[in-house]
Amino acid sequence: MFIDRLLGLLSVDMGIDLGTCNTLVAVRGQGIVLNEPSVVAVRKGTNQVLKGGEAVGWVAKEMLGKTPGSITAVRPLKDGVISDFEITEAMLGYFIKKVTGRRSIIGPRVVISIPSGITAVEKRAVFDSAEHAGARRTFLLEEPVAAAIGAGLPFAEATASMIVDIGGGTTEVAIMSLADIATCESIRVAGDDFDEAIIGHMRKVYNLMIGEQTAERIKIEIGSAAPLREELSMEVRGRDMISGMPRKTVITSEEVREALMEPVGSIIEAVKRTLERAEPELAADLVENGITLAGGGALLRGLSTTLGKATGLDVNVAEDPLTCVARGTAIYLEHLEEWKVTLENDLDG
Repeated sequence: MFIDRLLGLLSVDMGIDLGTCNTLVAVRGQGIVLNEPSVVAVRKGTNQVLKGGEAVGWVAKEMLGKTPGSITAVRPLKDGVISDFEITEAMLGYFIKKVTGRRSIIGPRVVISIPSGITAVEKRAVFDSAEHAGARRTFLLEEPVAAAIGAGLPFAEATASMIVDIGGGTTEVAIMSLADIATCESIRVAGDDFDEAIIGHMRKVYNLMIGEQTAERIKIEIGSAAPLREELSMEVRGRDMISGMPRKTVITSEEVREALMEPVGSIIEAVKRTLERAEPELAADLVENGITLAGGGALLRGLSTTLGKATGLDVNVAEDPLTCVARGTAIYLEHLEEWKVTLENDLDG
């Protein structure tokens, strides 16, 4: 253990929020040092990463939907879990090298956040990817716990904290007390499903095909879950499904809200189900403590209002919800010795 601590002083230990849409890396004492899309560009039909292994993150995201026949831009995580092992490994390796610098001889200790609902096989895939990518030791931390730590909730105290972490591929709903999860649910409905709903709406109503990046821009610029004081509109460009020609149209925030009703409804139902399963004492605490929203999906306008109405509880958005999980993994690293007993996550141990 002493040697491990000594090596810890010499290595750049890091916390990684390995997300379906974005991967964030936080380094102990430095905060967030990297925030890039979880996208890798490979030669078609192979797992060979382009630009000598450098076509990862922003470089690859710009290629999404715009690649010629010989190149594919891949998102190696689907619904919060690894769907392509080799490419995930290449991506993690790239990010770890970018953060530690190529000169680092001692591999870092890495804390990686994982959805609470994943299987042992899926956990092993994350663990192996990190090891092959150069991590000296790997700890897996459940996402709701990381989000609660990052949001500054009193998760280690004898009071209930509730977190709803809406990422790209999964939404994690958890009630925690005494540094452990009392009840939780992980659903594979999240930010990506908001984008899908917008793509579906444009196809059905306007016969217009749009890409993922355009759908994401619509969601960010005019998406909402509750009526806005001043409704918005924006111009959208895409391909006409009938003529096949490029075309533009104008859509309003009301239609986008209508399109988002189904995925938002699924998240609200998951929150209600989790609340129904809570112990009476914990439920009583939540009347006082309320619900905290984290993850990129928490930024959807009016979501806290809609969730508050549905549950009757106070709903707050965590400070900088996008980086909550990554910040939580870095704080966990600082308290590794005291917390790792309650959160058995080193698969070697």
